[in-house]
Formats: sequence, structure tokens, C-alpha cells
Amino acid sequence: MPKIAVKKLDERAILPIYGSEYAAGADLHALLSEEITLSPSETRLIPTGLSMEIPEGYAGLIYARSGLASKRGLAPANKVGVIDADYRGEVMVALHNHSTSPQKVAPGERIAQLVITPFLKVDFYEQDTLSNTVRGTGGFGSTGSK
Repeated sequence: MPKIAVKKLDERAILPIYGSEYAAGADLHALLSEEITLSPSETRLIPTGLSMEIPEGYAGLIYARSGLASKRGLAPANKVGVIDADYRGEVMVALHNHSTSPQKVAPGERIAQLVITPFLKVDFYEQDTLSNTVRGTGGFGSTGSK
């Protein structure tokens, strides 16, 4: 199993933890001194107290925890946060309350999940025409629902 170096910026910080043997995402925990409340439609940057050394060619993707999002409406405001391999600052979660009622976040609560994934770096170049496909320029539901 590959290893990722993680630095605790605060002794109370909790290292990312996989919830089950086959989990793709490791839980990120809120580093808070006290419980906070997010009002409906409010977004707050929640610290984790961690920084990490993601290897070149990989990225850390921060996703919602499905239970937190579906039951309480709490999910990352940017839908998927991206941690680049050269970033060494604190990992923060822009947590947004999508619900219609205030939601509390407790110190140490699992607030998001982190997936480490490889990616392709490409060279973009300009071209006047692109190859044709059956789909063509159809988008946003153009392939139908079967």
C-alpha cells in the first residue's frame, strides 16, 4: 500500500481514517475547539489540522461523506476539493449547509472524505477542427435515458 506523509499542525488533529476495508475515501475530521453551527446556505472553512505530501502525479480529492450529505445536508461547497501535489498548507474543507435548518459540527466529527488518485497531465493545443463522433456537440442529456 502506498504511503502519504501527513504532518499534524495541531496535536488534536486526527489522521485520515478509512471507515472499512474497501473504502475508497479516508475520513477527514474537523479540528474545532468547540461545536459550531452552520446556518442554512452558510459555508465555512473547517480546518483539519493536517498538511500532507501528495506524490507527484497524484491529487487529493475531497468529497462529501454520503451520510452527512444525505441526512444533514452538509457537503463541500465546491462539490469536490482538489489538493495538488505541491500544496503543503493545511487541508481545509469548505463545508456548506444545503439544508433548510441549522446544522451543528462537533470537534473531531468526520466532515468529508479524501480520495488519493492519479491523474494525467496533458499538453493543450489549439486546433480549428475536431474529429467527428456520433454524439457530436450534443450535451446535457442528449444521449437520452434508457
